[in-house]
Amino acid sequence: MENDQGVLVDLYVPRKCSATNRLITSKDHASVQISIVDVDSDGKALSTSTTFALCGQVRAMGESDDSINRLATRAGLLRNVWSYSK
Repeated sequence: MENDQGVLVDLYVPRKCSATNRLITSKDHASVQISIVDVDSDGKALSTSTTFALCGQVRAMGESDDSINRLATRAGLLRNVWSYSK
């Protein structure tokens, strides 16, 4: 919730899983949040980053590696790593 000045006043703001779009609750202690920093052509870190949150269910199924590859490919961070197959 925001107050009149636009400042967040909630103590806890839940996240959503980037892979499944599921709500990550406060009791999901297996969830992780991974930030991938953007780099310039010289390999130096910039001030911006891309963040992915994975819920504990994705990690328990062993799908976190595939999910990170899929999300990073969709975000333009990887090429020729993940492709959709039936």
